[in-house]
Amino acid sequence: MNIQTTLLFVSFFATIILGLIVVPILKKKKIGQVVREDGPQSHLQKNGTPIMGGIIIILVLTAILAFFVKDNPVLVLPIISIVGFGLIGFFDDFKKLILQDPEGLSPKKKMIGLFLVTAIIIALYLFVYNLGTTTIIPVFNQPLALGLPIFIIFIAFILLGTTNAVNLTDGLDGLATGVVAIIMTFFTLIALKQQNMPMVIFCASTVGSCIGFLLFNMHPAKVFLGDTGSLALGGAVAIAAIILKMPLYLAIVAFVCIVDTISVILQVVYFKMTKGKRLFKMAPFHHHLELSGYKETTVVVIFWIITIICCTIAYFI
Repeated sequence: MNIQTTLLFVSFFATIILGLIVVPILKKKKIGQVVREDGPQSHLQKNGTPIMGGIIIILVLTAILAFFVKDNPVLVLPIISIVGFGLIGFFDDFKKLILQDPEGLSPKKKMIGLFLVTAIIIALYLFVYNLGTTTIIPVFNQPLALGLPIFIIFIAFILLGTTNAVNLTDGLDGLATGVVAIIMTFFTLIALKQQNMPMVIFCASTVGSCIGFLLFNMHPAKVFLGDTGSLALGGAVAIAAIILKMPLYLAIVAFVCIVDTISVILQVVYFKMTKGKRLFKMAPFHHHLELSGYKETTVVVIFWIITIICCTIAYFI
């Protein structure tokens, strides 16, 4: 059995085992979701569903990557990305759910944390692991060397944008987890093609952990990722794309995340310009589809299928 298959199964079963331990604890501690009353009425039944389940994925991936990091030092970057962004989400969830502060982390503190993790990753990427400033251009499949200042700004945008995009996509049972599993399958195949074994280890493990988590997160979800998990998975997707020199491909493979993010931006801008009118029934876009009559499970499957199609296109161009 090859290493990617082995790690997929190891992370899959490790996630299930840890989930069987952690989910009941979260339920017992009553660390549950508070659903917005102005959203889809079908979501009201999700009140009290355990949240912060992303801890499970973070622990599993960190343990696996730590095991291989001695022979593959570059795996420090995914560890920092997952744990760093995940911790910011954890503190936000902790304030909201444990300390009963509905505001969570202030936007200022959250952005400071995100920028700090981003700065550490970029510094290590460039000046410790010396991974260069090249990025592959889609279609042409040619590497382009960027100037250092432009590259730093570009990679910061990718890290911050992707973590927030995955966070916004996490609004339906199994949606973000399934989308990330599909995207990381794409990056596993790319890593194999590039013979980049550290990234094969990382991406395959992430796929297995996401699939394992889906057993708890599929409709009706027994646990949610929370900001803890969605920011961590966003960090996983971003750092995989960056190390594989394919951040531009996120415009294709993460298409549904981009649509959800743009829908939120448009909703806010339109609301302010029209003094209270809404462009969508609700943002992100997946909630607009729900309020337009689509079942939650239907929206999730549609977004998964679109992601599979986008990843297939990205692989062959």
